[in-house]
Amino acid sequence: MEATRIAATIRNPAEPDRFWEGLFRVDTGAANSLVPRRRLEAIGLAPKGRRARRSAGGNDVAMEITTGDIEFMGEVVGGTILFGADDAEPALGATALESAGVEVGPRDRRPRRCAVRRPGVRARAR
Repeated sequence: MEATRIAATIRNPAEPDRFWEGLFRVDTGAANSLVPRRRLEAIGLAPKGRRARRSAGGNDVAMEITTGDIEFMGEVVGGTILFGADDAEPALGATALESAGVEVGPRDRRPRRCAVRRPGVRARAR
């Protein structure tokens, strides 16, 4: 099945006029988003720490992280962003998707806004 991609913008929260726009693979299997290092550095985002991430080969790899604003589908969320290799494909992780109220259909893999649920309200039987 072909990967789902959506347009997103990464913005430096300290300098909102510094941003990068790209096409991101939707990656519900990853917690955090990933952006090529050169794109993050170009908008003034620097590493703030490191996180362990499991590679496709099953090895744990320590990667540098930062935080930034992630804008997509009309929503803006703050999120943890991994510094990927300069040629890495940008990816939106599950945390950013959930924070924006976006879910991915299990069959068609299309992102859509979650239905609004009010706590404590049950549907009545007809």
